[in-house]
Amino acid sequence: MIVILEPNINKVGETYRRLMDHLGHLPNVQVRIHEEKGAQQVLTEVYLIGDTAALDAQSIANLPGVERVVRISQEYRILGRHRDDSRSTHFDYNGVTFSQDNLHIFAGLCAVSSREHVEAMLKALQQHGQVCTRMGAYKPRTNPYAFQGFGKDCLPYVFELAGKYGIKVIAMEILSEGHFQEIAEALHRCGSPTGVMLQIGTRNTQNFELLKVCGRQREFPVLLKRGFGITLEESLNAAEYLASEGNRKVIFALRGMKTNMGDPHRNFVDFAHVPTVKRLTRMPVCIDPSHSVGTRAQSPDGLLEIMHVTAQGIIAGANMILVDFHPEPGKALVDGPQALTLKELPYFIEDVMVTRAAYEKRVSNARQFQERPL
Repeated sequence: MIVILEPNINKVGETYRRLMDHLGHLPNVQVRIHEEKGAQQVLTEVYLIGDTAALDAQSIANLPGVERVVRISQEYRILGRHRDDSRSTHFDYNGVTFSQDNLHIFAGLCAVSSREHVEAMLKALQQHGQVCTRMGAYKPRTNPYAFQGFGKDCLPYVFELAGKYGIKVIAMEILSEGHFQEIAEALHRCGSPTGVMLQIGTRNTQNFELLKVCGRQREFPVLLKRGFGITLEESLNAAEYLASEGNRKVIFALRGMKTNMGDPHRNFVDFAHVPTVKRLTRMPVCIDPSHSVGTRAQSPDGLLEIMHVTAQGIIAGANMILVDFHPEPGKALVDGPQALTLKELPYFIEDVMVTRAAYEKRVSNARQFQERPL
């Protein structure tokens, strides 16, 4: 059960003290408090965990200081969108707002290959008005002899250049708690010129100890990719691990499912699940067209299949696009065959905006239809 308090309730006032004293003495119930700090107000949510079935929701809703009560019936207790639940779906990080209502492009290097390539990529992003990117320092590889990233050695110049070119958020995969610590230390030593979104890849979606570590820290938001060949429910429960440890700044990424049914694409594209995830949870939803398609194949209409797949996700309501670009794809150390070029960047951004406008028009039409009298 979630008890949503009145906005900006005074935490040192008598009303709040009496309310928390009452909730704290409910039998067989634990109390967990969470705050959502918006631009204009602070929303306080009190989670009642335990034997809540016998509690009278209306009686609690009538207590002073309570705005309303939501009874939880789904598995995703914290991130889930529960019955009659229309709460805020956004969070802010380093000056960037992430929500189920907007869209960000994270174009960049799947794996950092050189300082020169990083600078060329970030300079191009700045020239085209982008403030987010992806940069891989740690790369999980199937082959133990394949390049696995420059790791902490590349972090200082990646962060320095990000600050130079006004990049506010870098999506960066981690494979262990040690990687998180290296990122935090390098970022702080550089004076925090940018921000980092920790990325948990598909191989680690059910690495529960790593999920707990990322959940306990509140400094960085987390981008969680859907797991290899597991159900959507299992992957959403992985996201719940993060939130249950305290970090609710979570974005859920669809990156295609591992199955030969997707051939000739690298993975079976699962972007039809964008609206499903938004219906079941309050998380913004990311799509990863590069790792879904895996090639630069072009259809007869002249559009790259990566761009077709991107459009499919956007038209379904995606809120973030994680896409591979590289100044010289032939020299990329990881996934060069699927990387788009810097020359294609403005074209890609324009195509995204065209598709996003179509999605917004569809949403407007749907709302107008729902408002029509029967």
